[in-house]
Amino acid sequence: MKWVLFLTAAQGMFPQQGDQGGAGQWTSFLFPLAAIFGLYYFLLHMPQKKRQQERLKMLEAMKRGDEVMTTGGILGTITGLTDKVVTVEISPKVRIRVAKAHVTEVVTKTGADEGSEKKSKTENGS
Repeated sequence: MKWVLFLTAAQGMFPQQGDQGGAGQWTSFLFPLAAIFGLYYFLLHMPQKKRQQERLKMLEAMKRGDEVMTTGGILGTITGLTDKVVTVEISPKVRIRVAKAHVTEVVTKTGADEGSEKKSKTENGS
């Protein structure tokens, strides 16, 4: 019985076709639809696309000597690169091959290591 009351209350919330005319109903339907699409695009699609582009740049910029982390949490230094496979040295003389897509992040770059070593030597005075 409660659902009957709910349906009659819901009917009163929406105007009938004779109240506004045919054109009013289409605009009242299209505006919320366009607003939802706009929110989806600006809040979900654009940030995801930006992250994907940054990730592709990171994968293309990898080179030998960079320290990387895989999706499994393995840290190591890149010793070899191909289009789809990265060879990572995780310990002296222990190398594993990982799919390039499974590299999560570049922890340190080879150029950044040299700069940080120079800074630490000048700060220590040695």
